[in-house]
Amino acid sequence: MFENMGEWLNANTLFASVIWGGFGGGYFIYGWKQRKLIPALGGIAMSVISMVVANWLWMSLLSIGVIVAVWFLLRQED
Repeated sequence: MFENMGEWLNANTLFASVIWGGFGGGYFIYGWKQRKLIPALGGIAMSVISMVVANWLWMSLLSIGVIVAVWFLLRQED
């Protein structure tokens, strides 16, 4: 469980976690207020990614992937 503790104490990882967790929270609140499931689930996914993934590069790539997926799915919905 604590094998990646050194990576979590890295400044880049902490900064990325705060940024992507904030974006995830914003997506979730937007989805909640607009009563849209896709952005809310995307926000939950980004928040989970920011808490689970211990490498800033993978965290950023996965979060950007979630943003692109939410954008694509919302475009298909219209």
